[in-house]
Amino acid sequence: MAFQEVQTPPFVWRKVSNTSFQMNEVLKYRLHYGWINAGTMTLTVVDKGDMVRSRPCYYVKCEGKTNSAIGLAYRVDDRFESLVDKESMAPLRYQKIVRENSYTDKDNAEYFPETEKMKTPSGETPAPSYTQDIASVFYYFRNVDFTGATPGKIYPVDVYLDQKIYNLSFKFIGRETISTDLGKIRCIKVKPKLVVDRVFKNTDGMTMWVSDDLNHIPVRIQSEIQVGSVKADITSHFGLRNPFDSKVN
Repeated sequence: MAFQEVQTPPFVWRKVSNTSFQMNEVLKYRLHYGWINAGTMTLTVVDKGDMVRSRPCYYVKCEGKTNSAIGLAYRVDDRFESLVDKESMAPLRYQKIVRENSYTDKDNAEYFPETEKMKTPSGETPAPSYTQDIASVFYYFRNVDFTGATPGKIYPVDVYLDQKIYNLSFKFIGRETISTDLGKIRCIKVKPKLVVDRVFKNTDGMTMWVSDDLNHIPVRIQSEIQVGSVKADITSHFGLRNPFDSKVN
């Protein structure tokens, strides 16, 4: 009796339509520690023509820095970068450089969605095909369709952080209009599930407001931390893909 070899079907990359951002978009934020103006955060999409394993990628970057006055007491200079596959919105390479006073932490990873694996400084490890990271998850999340979402709806996402993969999620809370430096903005309100670590105090301590339009730009991020709370408020934007329709005139 002859046995027929079972053929493994070829990997088919998912297709995620990016309707929320474009190359050269820059979003800037003011960081508050309690009532103190503590620093800045910048989210950037750069057109560098990057390719990973012959696949065109977005280069996305998240940077956070303390201002000069706060830096005298506690200096922060953090950077998270990803090369994100344009077709699937999955990161293919990631780098983290965290500098906080005398503390320094670096990490990097390469993702292989087609084999459900990733490589880190610790070696090769299994990983869900579309694992996100700290930089890429902002941009993946911005393309989530919230049409018809009801309070409590959960959007699961796997996130790589510090040599581990976490099964996290975003929970839709509702819609709210908030006041900002840019005026009043209609927002979608969500609560990301967090990893409790040396920074975050509990898993549900963060709330995020994103613009209720096709851009879905983060407008405000507020979180409890181990000591006190931090808040990021948008101060400027450049190169939005769509009209800023959620801004109230």
